[in-house]
Amino acid sequence: MSHTRQGVRPMTPYYNRDGVTLYQGDALAILRDLPGACADAVIADPPYSSGGLFRGDRTTRDTATKYVHTGAALAGPAFTGDNRDQRSYLAWCSLWLAECLRVAKPGALLVVFTDWRQLPTTTDAVQAGGWIWRGIIPWTKPLGRCRPVKGGFWQQAEYGVWASAGPLRKEPDYAPCLVGHVNAASPHRSERVHITEKPREVFDLCAQAAPPGGTILDPFVGGGGMLVAARRAGRSAIGIELSPDYCAAAVEHLARGERQGDQTSLELA
Repeated sequence: MSHTRQGVRPMTPYYNRDGVTLYQGDALAILRDLPGACADAVIADPPYSSGGLFRGDRTTRDTATKYVHTGAALAGPAFTGDNRDQRSYLAWCSLWLAECLRVAKPGALLVVFTDWRQLPTTTDAVQAGGWIWRGIIPWTKPLGRCRPVKGGFWQQAEYGVWASAGPLRKEPDYAPCLVGHVNAASPHRSERVHITEKPREVFDLCAQAAPPGGTILDPFVGGGGMLVAARRAGRSAIGIELSPDYCAAAVEHLARGERQGDQTSLELA
């Protein structure tokens, strides 16, 4: 199946099999070449440009330093695009979110992941991109698998900012009430494909944002967890990833899911 916009030179997918298409390249450039109204849901996990205590940490340090504890083995290749300050992050997110809105079908759901530092900026960007902001989905990690703050509260949660492309869908055959919270541990470093990979439970919930047989757009594929979850849930997927290393890792992740006969066990509320 071709996802290329009419009148634009066809793009060559990095991978195209069993309902999953992956493009290697810059997300904003590739989004501009996709046709309108081809995605039933958009699930985005962009580089937060957030890790580190000070501004210099967030904008100049390598991701392998920011997100991997000292002395620990690297879970995957370092990734780029994580060095924007808040103003440039807002501007950049507004651009790709506006393109995602064009690509989304009316009523499509959007989930954009962020941490506490970038949460206000992310909610602004979602609205600047033309989406209707609907709420926040916390992902809570168990104690011992997150960062304590002496004299304060554990940094125990990340967030999915969720929104819709216009009014919410009200189809009688698919208008689920999805759970609004995930409690799950990050994969152990030895099991991760990506440095900042999220747990399977998060991906499985997000896959339900599209109706059965629908298409999920993931503009920042990383290790491919969302693509694997989409296939597991019987959805198609369009993915974009800038790094050739992570494109290869995502394809291997998909192949491993096929070999294991992966199926979702998530139940809708």
